[in-house]
Amino acid sequence: MTTEILSERDAPARLNAASQTFGKVRAGLNAVIFGQAEVIEQTLITLLAGGHGLLIGVPGLAKTKLVDTLGTVLGMDTSRVQFTPDLMPSDITGSEVMEESAGGERAFRFIRGPVFTQLLMADEINRASPRTQSALLQAMQERHVTVAGARHDLPRLFHVLATQNPLEQEGTYPLPEAQLDRFLLQIDVGYPDLDAERQMLLATTIGEERKPMRVCGPEELLEAQALVRRVPVGEKVVDSILTLVRAARPDSDHDSGLKGMIAWGPGPRASQALMLAVRARALLDGRYAPSTDDVVALAAPVLRHRMALNFSARAEGATTASVIERLCRSLF
Repeated sequence: MTTEILSERDAPARLNAASQTFGKVRAGLNAVIFGQAEVIEQTLITLLAGGHGLLIGVPGLAKTKLVDTLGTVLGMDTSRVQFTPDLMPSDITGSEVMEESAGGERAFRFIRGPVFTQLLMADEINRASPRTQSALLQAMQERHVTVAGARHDLPRLFHVLATQNPLEQEGTYPLPEAQLDRFLLQIDVGYPDLDAERQMLLATTIGEERKPMRVCGPEELLEAQALVRRVPVGEKVVDSILTLVRAARPDSDHDSGLKGMIAWGPGPRASQALMLAVRARALLDGRYAPSTDDVVALAAPVLRHRMALNFSARAEGATTASVIERLCRSLF
């Protein structure tokens, strides 16, 4: 089935309306979360593109608060799962229990887990075992779970926003590559600048914190997601996406000076993610089509969790971020 492209007649009005709505959403988030404008933008891009986001940062940078606030501002049903080493897959997906009726008949009944929601916060996802982390694989990709051979569909609007502590901290497990690939963006959460931290300090210890207010509802988000998929993309942008993703693979013949540094690179899902993300960024900014600037801006969030460097490259001090930056400089 082909995707309908926005007509020149109705495109401006629909794009402007969606841009204004989610501009208010962004403003509402920025009023509560201090000094994380780029993180908020990338999180909204993730939702507008219909994907899942992985927020990585040290404790205390408002990752969990961001997800909580997002659920309020967007009017979404939310659930939170605190990932711990003893968490079991059934604690996420749900399980079947034996029930006995008044007539003495016994039957299994499925009790839904917290995954049956519109916005699932997987808090500190890398503190659970790989077995438990894998419980989200089917849900994130296929939008349903299978328990005891029976399929249970998730809500039409379903997003996972996972928070993660850096792997070098104690008590963490690396996420499987297959699960990492299911996150549309890896959103790195850094420390706020001085002015933002001062504002946060005063608001949280002296003044009264602003409470998040609902701006729109799930239906507006679903409509915007459908609109994102109909935003036209020029051939130059398509070629830029394909060139960048293919150049980040170990068998690439692109002359970027990175030969022999990449252990494994992004698959086709990275191209799909980047295509949707640049469209969402254009809509969020009120533009009618994405540009190569959007590709460059979103290259790192899309690629950094979908590739890894080999030992020799890491021994020389290279990082995934520096490799992506070099790729963008050589290509654009």
